[in-house]
Amino acid sequence: MTHDSTAVQLASSSSNATASGGWWRDAVIYQVYVRSFADSDGDGIGDLRGVRSRLPHLARLGVDAVWLTPFYVSPQADGGYDVADYRAVDPLFGDLSDADELVRAAHALGLRVIVDVVPNHTSEQHPWFRAALAGDPGARERYHFRPGRGPDGAEPPNDWESIFGGPAWTRVPDGDWYLHLFAPEQPDLDWDHPEVAAEFASVLRFWLDLGIDGFRIDVAHGMVKAPGLPDIGRGAQATLIGTEPLPFFDQDGVHEIHRSWRRLLDSYAGGRIGVAEAWAPTSERLALYVRPDELHQAFNFRFLNCPWDPAAMRTVIDESLAATTAVGAPTTWVLSNHDVVRHVTRYGGGPRGLARARAAALLMLALPGSAYLYQGEELGLPEVADLPDQVRRDPAFRRGRRQLWDTDGPERSAGSERSAGPEGSEGEAGCPDPDSATATATAAEPEGQDGLRDGCRVPLPWSGAEPPYGFGPAGSWLPQPAGWGGLSVAAQTGDPHSTLELYRAALELRRAMPGLGAPEAGTGAGAGGDAPAEAPYGPDACGMRWQSAPEGVLLFTRPGFACTLNSRPGPVELPAPGRPVLSSAPVETDGRTVRLPPDSCTWWSW
Repeated sequence: MTHDSTAVQLASSSSNATASGGWWRDAVIYQVYVRSFADSDGDGIGDLRGVRSRLPHLARLGVDAVWLTPFYVSPQADGGYDVADYRAVDPLFGDLSDADELVRAAHALGLRVIVDVVPNHTSEQHPWFRAALAGDPGARERYHFRPGRGPDGAEPPNDWESIFGGPAWTRVPDGDWYLHLFAPEQPDLDWDHPEVAAEFASVLRFWLDLGIDGFRIDVAHGMVKAPGLPDIGRGAQATLIGTEPLPFFDQDGVHEIHRSWRRLLDSYAGGRIGVAEAWAPTSERLALYVRPDELHQAFNFRFLNCPWDPAAMRTVIDESLAATTAVGAPTTWVLSNHDVVRHVTRYGGGPRGLARARAAALLMLALPGSAYLYQGEELGLPEVADLPDQVRRDPAFRRGRRQLWDTDGPERSAGSERSAGPEGSEGEAGCPDPDSATATATAAEPEGQDGLRDGCRVPLPWSGAEPPYGFGPAGSWLPQPAGWGGLSVAAQTGDPHSTLELYRAALELRRAMPGLGAPEAGTGAGAGGDAPAEAPYGPDACGMRWQSAPEGVLLFTRPGFACTLNSRPGPVELPAPGRPVLSSAPVETDGRTVRLPPDSCTWWSW
C-alpha cells in the first residue's frame, strides 16, 4: 500500500479531547513564521493579509489552530522578538485591522489563533527603555541596571553571557550597565517591579479582547533571575541551557507569574490557553510549567532533539509522558520550528532524510497529547544550506562580524553602531545557541548552513515552477531553491505519494480514530478492543502500552490502534498488529505477517 489511507472515506469529526475538557489536549497547532508564509503586497516579506489568504490551506490540512510569530511594532533587530509596542502591528506586516480580520477569518474556518508574547525583554526602542537611557530613575527600575565591577566600574556586574555571544551586559554613558540575555537591543525587564506585571496583564487583555485564543510565551522560563544575580563561574553558558540549573533561567519565581496569567486566561470564555517556550534541565522541571493552575502546554524540546535511534526515542517518550501525566497535563510534541534545522535534513537529508521525516511525523501524531507542525514540514521541505552570505539575516551569523568590529572588549555604548545585519535580522530570543541545540539532535548527520537558522526560514513554495513559487507578487526576502516547484502545495495536492497528502490523511485519521489524540482518548466505553499487553506504560490514563518488537523497531498500542516504527536501514518482518490504515511507505502484509519498509512508520487498527 502507499501512504494514503486504506480506510473508507472518513467524515470530519471533532477533536477527541473536546469531551474531556480542553481542546488543546490533543490539538495539532501549525506554526506560521509570518515573514516567510505568504506575501500580499509584493515587498518580498510575508504579512498578515498573506496569512489570511492562505488559511484555507491550513483548514484543509486539518490542523486545529495557528500560532503566529511576532508581528508587533519592532525595529526587527531580532526578527520581531524585540518589541517596541505590544499593542500595534508593525507596518511591515499590516495594521491592527489586518490582525482583526485574520482572527475572524480563522474562526470562520474553525481555526483558533495563538500569538507570540515576549515578556522577558523589550526592544531598546520601547518607550520605557528610552526613558531609562535618558536617566529616568523610575524607568530604570523596570529593567536590570547595575553598577559595574572593577576599577571605575569598567567590568560587567557579573559573568553572565548573552545567548547570542559576548557578555549579557551593555554599559550606558553614565557608567551603569543593563542586562540583556539576548541581543543588546533586547534589554531584560525586572519582573520584581509591579508595573511590569500590570503592563503585561493589560497587553494580554488587549489581544484577548480582540479574539485571540492564546499565547505562546517566549522565554517563559526567563523572567525571574536569582536574587543577587550571582556569577555562574564558567563559560559557554548557552550550552548549559536545558541541561543544568542556571541563575537566569527556570527560577521558581516564574511560576507565580504563570499562575497569575492562568487566572487571567480562565476569566475569558472559549478555552484561551498559554503555551510555554521553556527550557528546563529535566522533564520533571518542565512539567512544573503545566501544573493544573499554570500553563496549558510546554514544548517538548527533548523529543525534537532526539536522534534517529529507537532506544533514545522510547526513553524520551517514556520520561516525557511520565512527567506530564504526573501533573495531569498533556505532552506537547514538536519536530521542527524556526530555530532549528528542518528535520528532513537533521535525519540525513535526501531520500533517506525525507523517509525518516515522514516516519517521525506519523510517530509524533500517534503519541498521546498535542503536536506542533512548523510551516513547510507538511511539504517535506529540507533545510536550505547554500544561502549567500549577503542575504543571511540570522544575528547568530552576524554575531561573528560584531565580534570582529567590537575591538574595545566587553563594553559597548548603548545606541552605538550595530553590526547585527540589515533590517529584519532574524533569530528568536528564547532558544539556546543553535549550534548546541542541533548538535545534540543529530551527531554525525548533515546540519544546516554553519548550524544556523536562515535555512529553515526560506519562504514557502505554493505553486508554479519558478521562484517565488506563488509566495507573493514579486520576489522573496530569502532566495528559494531552483528545485522547489515540485515541492509546492499545488504540485503535491492530489498526489497520493506526496508528503502533503500523507499529513492530510494522518490528521484526518487522528480526528476520526477514538484511540488517538489526548492521553484520555479512547479509554472510555466503546473505545475498541485491547491488544495483548506486555507491560503497561506509565499512568493508566495514557492508554498507551509498549509491545515486544524486533531490534530497531518500536511498537506501541492505544485502544483500537497500533503504531510501528522501523528505524533500520532494511525491511523487518513481524506479526501484523492489525489492519494497516496509513503508512509512510508501502507495506506488504498477508494479514498475518507484515514486512515493514526501512525508515518507515505504519498505523494499524483492529
